[in-house]
This record gives sequence, C-alpha cells and structure tokens, in this order.
Amino acid sequence: MNENTGNPAVSSGAGSAAPVLSIEGLHVQLPLGSERSHAVEDVSYSLMPQEILCVVGESGSGKSLTARAVMGLLPAPHVLYEKGRILFQGEDLTQASEERMRQVRGGEISMIFQEPMTALNPVMRIGDQIDEVIRFHEKLPRKRRRELALNLLEDVHLPDPPRIMSAYPHELSGGQRQRAMIAMALALEPKVLIADEPTTALDVTTQAQILHLIRELQAKHHTGVLFITHDIGVVADIADRVAVMQHGRIVEIDTVEKVLNHPQHDYTRALIDAVPGLVPRPVKTDSGDSILQVRQLVKTYRSGGRFLGIGKAQKEVHACDHVDVVLNESETLGIVGESGSGKSTLARCIVRLHGTDSGEIVYRGQDLCPLDRAAMRPYRSKIQMVFQDPYASLNPRATVGRILTEGPKIMGESTQEADNRAREMLELVGLDSRAFERYPHEFSGGQRQRIGLARALAMRPEILVADEPVSALDVSIQAQVLALLADIRERLQLSMVFITHDLRVAAQVCDRIAVMRLGKVVEQGPTATLFEQASHPYTRELLEAIPGRDWSQRRIRAAQG
Repeated sequence: MNENTGNPAVSSGAGSAAPVLSIEGLHVQLPLGSERSHAVEDVSYSLMPQEILCVVGESGSGKSLTARAVMGLLPAPHVLYEKGRILFQGEDLTQASEERMRQVRGGEISMIFQEPMTALNPVMRIGDQIDEVIRFHEKLPRKRRRELALNLLEDVHLPDPPRIMSAYPHELSGGQRQRAMIAMALALEPKVLIADEPTTALDVTTQAQILHLIRELQAKHHTGVLFITHDIGVVADIADRVAVMQHGRIVEIDTVEKVLNHPQHDYTRALIDAVPGLVPRPVKTDSGDSILQVRQLVKTYRSGGRFLGIGKAQKEVHACDHVDVVLNESETLGIVGESGSGKSTLARCIVRLHGTDSGEIVYRGQDLCPLDRAAMRPYRSKIQMVFQDPYASLNPRATVGRILTEGPKIMGESTQEADNRAREMLELVGLDSRAFERYPHEFSGGQRQRIGLARALAMRPEILVADEPVSALDVSIQAQVLALLADIRERLQLSMVFITHDLRVAAQVCDRIAVMRLGKVVEQGPTATLFEQASHPYTRELLEAIPGRDWSQRRIRAAQG
C-alpha cells in the first residue's frame, strides 16, 4: 500500500502542506453475529486542502461508515467506534464532546448524502433549510441570511433561486435536490466536504454537471473533498488520489493515474475490469422477423385540476408521444434516456401494467392495447418484466419458492411442474436450489435481482422487458448480471427490451438502441452506428457525459495498440 506524498493540489502550491483531515488506525466494530467483526479495520489515510480524494469500493467495503465516523454519525449502539484517531486540523474528533461535534458538523465539515430526498426535510421549504444551517452557526440578521442563501443557490447553478427558495423538496427534480444539498453543505465554507455517492441515483448528464460543480466549488472555497463512490468512471473524472477499500480495509492508495492505469492489488484490477467498456457489441444480422411493434404510442399523465375555481390548473405530461419502435426475434433493443424521458412508461405499457391513450402494441400480429383483463391473460406469460428494484418487487413475506411458482400455477401448471421449473430457473440464474425455501431479505442485492430474473423466466416468456435491472448494483455484480442476461438470452433465444440511462451498459447488451427524450424517440439504430455516428445532438450529449469516457477510450486504444 502506497500513501502518495506528491498530491497534485499541494505540489501546485495551492494550500498548506499539512493535511486538513487524517484518519489513523481507525477501527469500527460491528455487532456480535455479523459476517465480520469490524466494518472498518485499521484504516489510515489523509486529505489535503484543495484535494479530491476518492474512496472507492463495493457495498459493505466500509467506505461510507468511515465517513460517518468522521462526522460522529455512526449508527450506535449497534455499530461503534473502537479505536484509532480522526484528526481534523490536529484535533482528535474521537475525543470531542457532542456539543463540539455539533459545531463541527456543517460549520467545518459538511456532508452530501446519497439520496437527497431522504436527507432533506420534506415539510420545510429549501430556503428555510439553508437558513437553519446558517442560523445555527452564525449570528446574522434574517435579511443577510436570505442573501447568503440566494447566493448559494446561484453558485450551484439552480435556475430562478427565489422560486427554489420557496419550493419544497418534492417540487424539485433529483438533480435540483442534489444541488440544493450541495448549497446547504457549502453554506459556511467548510474545510472538508464529504460527498457520499452523490451522483449514484442521477442521470449521466446531470451526474456530469454535479461532478463539474463539485470540482468548481472545491477550487472556489479551497475545500478538501472526500468523495465516496463505487463508480470507477466517476473516479477517473474527478479524483486527485484514490483509496480502494475492500472488507473494511484499505488495499491500495495512490494518485488517480497510478491506481487506474497501473493498479497493484488484485481487487483494484477486478473493479477496473468490471467497468462496462465503450466498444459496442458486434452488429447482429437482422432476421427481418419482428416479434413486437409499437406504433404511434401515446401515454399522457394528468395531475392537479381546479375544484370550484380553487387550486392549480391541470398539468399534462406526455410520457410517450407517438412512439414507434420494433423488436426483432432474438434481439435486444435498448431504450436509452434520462429520468422523465418516458422509457420506463414505455416498458410498463408494453407489459400492459399501464393503459395507453392511443396507438398500437402488436405482439405476433395481435394488438394488445384494446384487450381487457380477461382477453390479455393468455399473453401475460409471453411478455415478462424484470424491475429496477428487486427488493420492492418481491413479496417480503413469501419464500422464493412461492414467488417463483405463483405465476405458473395461476397459468394452470401443477404444483410439481411449477416447483421443478422454479428450481431449474434458480440454477439457471446461478443460485443454489436451496434458495427455494428462503426469503428475499436473506439475499444480497445482486442475488435478489437474480431471483427477479428467475421469476420472469419461470413463466416461459418470449419477450423479457428489463427496466434498469443493474443500475442499483455494484460494478462487479453489475458485470455478473449483464453476463448472465446475455447468456440466458442466447440459451433461451429470448427477445429483450432493455431500459437504461447508462450507455456503457447499453453498449454491452444491446443490438439496437432507441434514444428517448421528453417522450419522443429522437434517434434509433444499431448500437455501433449510434456510438460512432450519432446524428442527434441529445444522443451526442449522452455519449459525451459517460463517466470516465476519456479514460475508457485511452484504455481501449492501449489494448488495441
């Protein structure tokens, strides 16, 4: 393990040579009966002023708990600080009183959380939440605090700051909520900013904007940034140095150039190798036989409406606006776009979870749109869906066996046939047949996604609709699930509609791609063609926003050379 001393931020003359934050031999203990004794074990690293140190690792590596230990926010009494030192400008925070930690939090060390919707108070306006941070630490008149809040919202490039000030969190988009959280975190110009997976749930274009914003504000406020992520592409875009964590320990730490281009540890190499490449899969010969056609599909959502002249006017959102796509036999069609583009609505319309306003969804010559519930029943098993969040889509009170056999039994299979099929599908997706008797909460996220896939396959579908099936998974688990999907598609000759906002993933699994924006398909064609010769500006914008794009392209050139 190498502790780099040639930090770019320091060697360029920016800031002091002394670390603003040092973690020395930190141990964080887990409850008795856990898989391991410590969540964090003998972790040591330092953060320099004006430096961005990325801590990278998969779920359970201890990276987020290390950050929470710095903030004094460990989930006691179950997870406890055991020993070690956390030095902030020379002061050991492990010995600080709770009153002192309240002064440190927000005023001197701030944190941006992964999910702003759960971190922001849903019943307080954004302006009041920023005001609360300033009021707690600074004795300033209300007018001055409001001016500071407005300036902060302008600094994070939010449109119409006065409107944002008076808005509630649910009235903002995901990217706007994250920007509001960054404004709160920077309200008092902290010396250290901890960003815990701040871009994981965001679209690639919004993610690119947030990364640029953090880098810009870090330079402006001379802040040291501890950036926690599992995305190597993000690391390539933003880091000065990288610390790699596995099973609660630091396994490698050095400059971003050395870690990403010359990794020393096997785990680091495995993380890098699991990053989806930017080389699209070979163009598949078109059989000419289509299995599904979506023609001029329209789906509009309406909300609000006046009652006796009171209230806001009705709002309409055209989620699908005259959409045309075709899925061929044994092909994977990618539907790509940002949140709000209409891609998930299109998926739910295809499987008839949502009704449609007009248009056709034609499966083997039969338009499914006009069919009622009874008439649709014979087609349900032919088109199955794998959802983004497997835990939310699996019944927590049912065993895996019951989850997998319920559908086939409803369709008329005997208990013995359904049980045999379920065990066969569990083995097909790489799970032990003993999982049949267990419950969803007993499995990891990647295993739960495999169960969701097994449930869909148990119905013997011809079309699989996968809605962001790997977006919530660690990069190595993501690679495993993508390889599994590709293998199953070939073995069972499935046709697949694959919904994603990540063009890196689309390159690995999709034969053709349809790009959606604001409910419309703006461009579609073979994956390789879109990557090499994208014609629409929005497609080019998505491609340019891919995390670590430049680094990935250098890797490709190096491999080819």
